[in-house]
Amino acid sequence: MAFDGITIANIVKELNDTILNGRIAKIAQPENDELLLTIKPAKGQVRLVISASASLPLIYLSRDNKPSPMTAPNFCMLLRKHIANDRIVGISQPSLERIIRFEIEHLDELGDLCRKSLIVEIMGKHSNIIFCNEKGMIIDSIKHVSAQMSSVREVLPGREYFIPDTMKKENPLGIPEENFTQELLSKPMPVGKAIYNSFTGISPVVAEEICYLAGIDSSVPASEMSGDLLAHLYRQFTYFMEQVTESKFSPAIYYDGNEPKEFSSLLLTHYQVKSYDSISEVIRTYYSSRDLITRIRQKSSDLRRVVQTALERNRKKYDLQLKQLRDTESRDKYKVYGELIHTYGYNLEEGAKELEALNYYTNEMIKIPLDPQKTPQENAKKYFDRYNKQKRTFEALSELIKETKDEIDYLESVSKSLDIARSEDDLIQIKEELIESGFIRRKQSAKKVKITSKPFHYISSDGFHMYVGKNNLQNEELTFHFANGGDWWFHAKKAPGSHVIVKTNGEELPDRTFEEAARLAAHYSKNSGAEKVEVDYVEKKQVKKPNGSKPGFVVYYTNYSMMIDSDISGIQEVQ
Repeated sequence: MAFDGITIANIVKELNDTILNGRIAKIAQPENDELLLTIKPAKGQVRLVISASASLPLIYLSRDNKPSPMTAPNFCMLLRKHIANDRIVGISQPSLERIIRFEIEHLDELGDLCRKSLIVEIMGKHSNIIFCNEKGMIIDSIKHVSAQMSSVREVLPGREYFIPDTMKKENPLGIPEENFTQELLSKPMPVGKAIYNSFTGISPVVAEEICYLAGIDSSVPASEMSGDLLAHLYRQFTYFMEQVTESKFSPAIYYDGNEPKEFSSLLLTHYQVKSYDSISEVIRTYYSSRDLITRIRQKSSDLRRVVQTALERNRKKYDLQLKQLRDTESRDKYKVYGELIHTYGYNLEEGAKELEALNYYTNEMIKIPLDPQKTPQENAKKYFDRYNKQKRTFEALSELIKETKDEIDYLESVSKSLDIARSEDDLIQIKEELIESGFIRRKQSAKKVKITSKPFHYISSDGFHMYVGKNNLQNEELTFHFANGGDWWFHAKKAPGSHVIVKTNGEELPDRTFEEAARLAAHYSKNSGAEKVEVDYVEKKQVKKPNGSKPGFVVYYTNYSMMIDSDISGIQEVQ
């Protein structure tokens, strides 16, 4: 989720609670578009990270330091000259804009007390950090914006600072109902989009939440709503914005499984949530998690390409084999033709082009095409030869189709393993599996790598330990080396996915543990996200491995099944 005005309001509240009246002890510029201020409030010391990066603008409190260049950039040197060791006396946000203004009190060259402003604009690619004097004139900025770069506003030393009103949005804090309704009705677009296009500081996710709380379809235009419905939407909008004005923030990260999808300063009721005490902690955790996932996905791209190429090749082969198999469906017809010619062909006239005879299998009359150049015996032999050829083709194709389908299932299981990989060690083990399966060649100089990746480990509500294989090698290890015969084994039915082992320690499992283990099997399968997933479960001693099968492939002939959802949010994971 992008930084919206509500998130900025939460940050301003947190900064006022922590660093207001603190002194700026150090100023560093680790990156061209980033500042790191070390601030000493009444107690302790914190660092304020301010990034004006076009791709990822941020501002949050941190205790971590960052290496800085040996020679400080000019903007950093300018700030050190003017405000080093000076006190932050004001932190504010104009309206609900994505702007934070720091008022800094310091002594000038003559020893007189004066104020300057450090203004942080978190506005996507237009983000900037601007330093102004007490009259609002720009002293310098971390990014210079000339008239050639922007026709709206120059950001250069000596220019007057102002907030450009390019979007013509209204302040959502305390807006009258008449103005609110008028704004929405004036925009011929879905009401959810109209909300975030009409009011400052509101993101699409927040607009969606307001509509959700009001019980309104966000895709319907305001012009199609009744006056009562718009009045109800206004009341819900007002209640939501009162949380901002009263600083009743609830910083949280919203997850889809283990992947962080959104973060927010106010409660979003239609997401799985993990709450935090601090918005800075939310920002640090969210972006570090997203960076890890992005990095893993980037590092897995080569493996995904190998798997996807092999999958596409096998799917094409599978479709072709099925088509060829359908062509053999008429084989039994040719066998019947040959038999009927043998039975009734003795009284055929020479040069006959067809034989009309009773099919004693169906008790119906049929017409059999004949080659007039051949005798009845030769025509019968032709049909028997065609039958035998298609029969051999059918038998060979049936075996090939099974092999190709097994290969597709295996590759889809590897693809799922790549989806749930969380670390580089997980990717190393998947690569080793692909090497052992012949999809990747091992370099002659390369040695077999040491595997350190471990299965996911969960504890059920009843205290039983549950283990989930991250890939086929781990599935194999869990099922046939780690689990005992009396442990329980779970797997999504007829879908590539993880093996789940529940250690029983000789005890009988409660129903709740069976359900939680089944949820894990559903979640870590190809069918994850489906409303209901069928999961097979059986004692481990009933699970066998076919000779010569690929890693993770098993068979079982006696099992139980249950339909379950794939939501694992309430299951405790052991890190």
